[in-house]
Amino acid sequence: MAKHRCGWCEGDTLYEAYHDEEWGVPVYDDDTLFEFLILETFQAGLSWITVLRKRENFRKAFDHFDYKTIAKYNQKKVDKLLQNEGIIRNKLKVNATITNAQAFMKIQDEFGSFSKYIWGFVDGKPIKNSFKDYRKAPANTPLSDTISKDLKKRGFKFVGSTVVYAHMQATGMVNDHEINCFRYNEV
Repeated sequence: MAKHRCGWCEGDTLYEAYHDEEWGVPVYDDDTLFEFLILETFQAGLSWITVLRKRENFRKAFDHFDYKTIAKYNQKKVDKLLQNEGIIRNKLKVNATITNAQAFMKIQDEFGSFSKYIWGFVDGKPIKNSFKDYRKAPANTPLSDTISKDLKKRGFKFVGSTVVYAHMQATGMVNDHEINCFRYNEV
């Protein structure tokens, strides 16, 4: 018998593997949280599958999402990234990645870790929603509005409420798996 998955990932093996192994699993380590945050910012205005297909290229191009290294990127590195056909070559998003790495480290300094900061918005525990159809899940919520505003206040770029909510879904801060999806109770 086939597993029932959320409808958004069906029919693409890469999407299905991402859904089955990563999406909605609570992430508490800063390195992974940073990777997802950057990938979500590049996804803004595009489909997630576009970013997912370029994920390995992003990892190579952005020093495996080492935020300490990214925070020190200079114009020469930015120019090199903008020539890299394997990633999404958006100058504003590339520059925002550097800014976001710097802001990420400031949050670490203030809170001890980015994880403590971001998970503090949900008291360290995932919010479990109950959607029968993934299309009923919101694109943003009052909580993602609040987090977005706070991140922007702290200097982050490309972190609108929809990007933040997608980040919350991806990193398990919110469980938006369909209730009949095999992952719903696993995460």
